Amino acid sequence: MSLSGWLPILAGVLAAATPLLIAALGELIAEKSGVLNLGVEGMMLVGALTAFAVASGGAGYAAGALAGALAGVGLAALFAWLTLNCLASQVACGLAITMLGSGLSAYAGRDYVSRTLDGMALIPLGGGFGFDPLIVTGLLLTVLVWYFLQRSRAGLVLRAVGESPATAHALGLPVRRIRWAAVLFGGACAGLAGAYLAIDYTPMWVEGLSAGRGWIALALVVFAGWRPGRTLLGAWLYGGVGILQFHAQALGIAVPAQFLGMLPYLATIVVLTLIARDPLTQRRHTPASLGQPWHPHA
Repeated sequence: MSLSGWLPILAGVLAAATPLLIAALGELIAEKSGVLNLGVEGMMLVGALTAFAVASGGAGYAAGALAGALAGVGLAALFAWLTLNCLASQVACGLAITMLGSGLSAYAGRDYVSRTLDGMALIPLGGGFGFDPLIVTGLLLTVLVWYFLQRSRAGLVLRAVGESPATAHALGLPVRRIRWAAVLFGGACAGLAGAYLAIDYTPMWVEGLSAGRGWIALALVVFAGWRPGRTLLGAWLYGGVGILQFHAQALGIAVPAQFLGMLPYLATIVVLTLIARDPLTQRRHTPASLGQPWHPHA
């Protein structure tokens, strides 16, 4: 296949990987603080609907993307209040947020089902080439998250909170506020990932638009060992598996479409199974306090 034949496939992989990458990076920051947020899928759905409603209302794609991110922050704030202030179970609250986001987006999005958008325009680079601003946002976010965690004092503080909140509190660090900030950042990323699906990747609104991508993003964090660089590579891998179903016929692959459609989720099961076979390595990279409630007066 010539280079011109591969370029659409590579562009498709980048596009399919972007919502996974953005959502996974947000969840990575939340988990580095010790908070397990299983509500990513619900935040993506609410972010997607909000972004589509704003963009289709004439406010523009940038406003839609911002609104989607803020919608994710709103659900993240509810999750943070329940788990960090009320000390409710992180697992139970995350699942509740996912169900809330799924139901709320399905109910509120009934009037938008038949509408479509043109999608975000590429920013021209010359020579007939251009780039998608949200795809570039995902790549830049990877670099920023890596720098934050590995090169900044704030990143060191975040990792310290995730490893031992009691010790961090004894050193005078505002553990709860740091975790709040991490969870809100994760919600913003989930909402932005959903916004990308609704106003750029699809671009349309249907019930359950995220189609399980929030759960794949959660698995991607574990697959990457809580490291941004590996998260990027993992997102590309999942994006390649996901885009295969659209190019299989063009490549002459005679495989049922239903099988190709389930490949990303089958890959998730396989990856998590392989990781579980090496618990020592997984334990070495997992934040020590992940999923554990903490209170300053405990």
